[in-house]
Amino acid sequence: MKSDIEIAHSVKLQPIQSIAAKIGISEDVLEPYGKYIAKVPYTSIDKAKADKSNLILVTAITPTKAGIGKTTVSIGLALGLNEIGKKAVLALREPSLGPCFGMKGGAAGGGYAQVLPMEKINLHFTGDFHAITSAHNMISALFDNYMYQHQAEGFSLKTILWKRVLDVNDRNLRSIVTGMGPRTNGVVNESGFDITPASEIMAILCLATDLEDLRRRIDNILLGIKHDGTAFTVKEMGITGSIVALLMDAVNPNLVQTTEATPAFVHGGPFANIAHGCNTVIATRTAMTFGDYVITEAGFAADLGAEKFFDIKCRKAGLSPKLTIVVATTQGLKMHGGVALEDIKKPNAEGLKEGFKNLDKHVRNMQSFGQTVVVCFNRYAFDTDEEMNIVREHCKELGVAFAENNAFMEGGKGAVELANVVVEQIANNPSKPLTFQYADSDSVKEKVEKVAKNIYGAGNVTFLPAALTKLKMIEALGYSEFPVCIAKTQYSFSDNPTLYGVPTGFEFTIRDFVISAGAEMIVAIAGDIMRMPGLPKSPQAERIDVVNGEITGLS
Repeated sequence: MKSDIEIAHSVKLQPIQSIAAKIGISEDVLEPYGKYIAKVPYTSIDKAKADKSNLILVTAITPTKAGIGKTTVSIGLALGLNEIGKKAVLALREPSLGPCFGMKGGAAGGGYAQVLPMEKINLHFTGDFHAITSAHNMISALFDNYMYQHQAEGFSLKTILWKRVLDVNDRNLRSIVTGMGPRTNGVVNESGFDITPASEIMAILCLATDLEDLRRRIDNILLGIKHDGTAFTVKEMGITGSIVALLMDAVNPNLVQTTEATPAFVHGGPFANIAHGCNTVIATRTAMTFGDYVITEAGFAADLGAEKFFDIKCRKAGLSPKLTIVVATTQGLKMHGGVALEDIKKPNAEGLKEGFKNLDKHVRNMQSFGQTVVVCFNRYAFDTDEEMNIVREHCKELGVAFAENNAFMEGGKGAVELANVVVEQIANNPSKPLTFQYADSDSVKEKVEKVAKNIYGAGNVTFLPAALTKLKMIEALGYSEFPVCIAKTQYSFSDNPTLYGVPTGFEFTIRDFVISAGAEMIVAIAGDIMRMPGLPKSPQAERIDVVNGEITGLS
């Protein structure tokens, strides 16, 4: 079979104006970025229309390092829905340069279920990530300058909380010291870099409902703590307007197309292991304005992305999916069934069945939010009908709907079964109103414990001294009502990436908290998770090239 990028290059793309016209977006409102990409103003959102749309969340079992294929399933479902005559629109996240050049390569779907033009989407796209990086680091520079210029007046902070970001995996930048050298180089401070998807500016862009909400949230960004224990925010520096100016274009969602010319909004890109892992509220609402069925995804497994999608994004934006799809693969099930990683592509019925425990836990978790669940078997070329039928029969016993997705190989025709099951379930068995895992009034500690024990299966949650200090700070500053965003490994329900399956009764350790006052959430750092990833021994960058004027190696 052709590579992803070869398939992408073989597709004759339609002008973006034609894609917009399919769903009723006037050419007059588009801001084209070349022939096949355009910004759509967020003012196009029509709440009354959006509220009538059928929102579908795609999540997954705990993934292997190669992933589970949620994006391919999300795109495939949109293709399948259009194949059976439904008006479907996608709302997905933008890829980050870090993983594209690091572990994963491209992140725009795969095979015959991709969003296009894939190389532009995977690389600079419309510059949203660059705008977020620039806005974040502009705050850093202005903050450093403020401390330098006002030190003679006695200004200083007891605690500095703001760091820097870069959309590159670079472990050497996790901890740094700034301002070294002559006095004119600034005030000496410890600092560091997170990756851009973990930036609070990214979270703010993804959770803001409009430009004024964006401004309000940027005003409230907590930079440090004064000596009297009060907050020092961006608003006090008087620079909010300049940061909003940097994000003026980035706030509008990006319209592209799939391999079968399905409209897709691709906007925002936080990681669910270190951030809240969902595309922008604005893009989701825009897609819901123009689509009868809207498919979105939440990053990594359901314990990470889906929990945050419900407890953070839906709670704050008033969204409520009609259905949740849990994606499973034979590789993932076998890994959680105790099969050695080098053997998970080989037939192994017993290992497959043992891995059902992981699937079942994710299904129960989604049902605890009130969601109707469909299990999607994401098919790979080496999968057998026998093993797929074992999964089908298990889902029947479990009492949840099941469907195969073969869009990777066949495009929309390979997702017709999935599309029909989704339409039938939404019509006859839609999700109940959302039930959250915790109340706004719960303490931050209680919120973390409820997620860790009920969703992950932890026996006890330990808060290290740094985390306990931050908890006191959070309470003193009045941020306790914010939802929690737990940053942890994506490879296990626990905070230990080597504990596969469904570990129970484990110790779950919170080592620190990050206060995202502008994004209005508290990030809990669990175990050894890093908000700036490192590169593997053989990064994907070694395989990316330009050959005869075309980019290769992104698949």
